Amino acid sequence: MRAHLISDNHDSIVGMRLAGVSGVEAHGSEETAKAVNEALQMEDVGILLITEKAAATIPDLIKEIREKAKLPLVVEIPDRHGTTREADFLTKYLHEAIGVKIE
Repeated sequence: MRAHLISDNHDSIVGMRLAGVSGVEAHGSEETAKAVNEALQMEDVGILLITEKAAATIPDLIKEIREKAKLPLVVEIPDRHGTTREADFLTKYLHEAIGVKIE
């Protein structure tokens, strides 16, 4: 199994390639959806990394993959500009998902 990156910027791709992660650059919802669907056809991809900005262009597709597909695991990552999420997004996510409040 390997990881594959879909990014909306070239810098993230270059950085991940230095770590041995393949990837493509996609802009806009059509290109990003096409890149995700192509990655889903790759049998050896176990982790699909996608930058937060790219994922924001196709939220319904990302949600569908997370709910229905066993693999790949979809992980949204920040780009070189940092995260767009709030500082406590993970605790809020856990509270919404399983009803446990972590402090």
